[in-house]
Amino acid sequence: MRPELRQAIELLRKSDAESIDRALQLLHRTVLSFGMKVCGHREDAEDTVQEVLFHSLPHLAKLEDPKALSAWLYTAARNRCLRNRSKASYRRAIALEDLLPSDTELNELLLADPGANPEKEAASRQDRRMLHEAVLRLPVPYRLVLVLHDMEELDTETVARVLSLQAATVRVRLHRARLMVRQEMGRVLDEEQKRPKGRKKPVQRSAECREIFSNLSDYLDGKLQPKTCDAMRRHIEGCPACVAFIRDLKQAIDRCRSLEVCPDAAAPPVLRRLLTEEYLRLIKNSSAIL
Repeated sequence: MRPELRQAIELLRKSDAESIDRALQLLHRTVLSFGMKVCGHREDAEDTVQEVLFHSLPHLAKLEDPKALSAWLYTAARNRCLRNRSKASYRRAIALEDLLPSDTELNELLLADPGANPEKEAASRQDRRMLHEAVLRLPVPYRLVLVLHDMEELDTETVARVLSLQAATVRVRLHRARLMVRQEMGRVLDEEQKRPKGRKKPVQRSAECREIFSNLSDYLDGKLQPKTCDAMRRHIEGCPACVAFIRDLKQAIDRCRSLEVCPDAAAPPVLRRLLTEEYLRLIKNSSAIL
């Protein structure tokens, strides 16, 4: 969970104008960042922020748990972002086999220099912009899970609550979303770097490798049973292809987790003043009724 949400809860409890203003700024930044990652357009994201924050004001004083706040906030933002999207676009299915590396790609990963620092190299080529574009190309169901889990730092149960899904479905979509981003970023970086293709005979994937590739997100996130995890670890330690692919997938996950979109964007002063005044009015009326 984003630390901003915990800070916002603490500030809202103080009930003074300065604290409320700071809390609403934190919530504004959180919803705007989410809207940019999901909608992709600044105007859509700003409309989402204003609508979500105004509708959230009557509930903020009642939400004392940061998890409850995050579930409410992201559910409202998700509904606003998806309002104009078609069901056909939302339900687009992706075959897992299409997201796994080919034998030729595995060979290229084995040839890559493990000592290279892709984060620094990518940063010099506007990696944030490319990664953001790759995320926006994901079908909406997968994009939402990736943004909420890896970028907004919600746990699986909260993501499931926000999206009205089973936790198992969230895990499946998260793994596929991560594979999609890895695949897309790899293609973009190949084009920019004009990396030479490996000339060695392509590495052949075993059936066990394919099974491991299908469960890598749960393995990397520590979600597997110890017995299953130990069996996968034994195979991986003796399989250079698995080691190379895991390294590449982990780099994609780390990039997603570190992606920030417009982190310093502040709410307009007029909006902040209106939100603060309305929130103080609501809690004053609530206290008078009690």
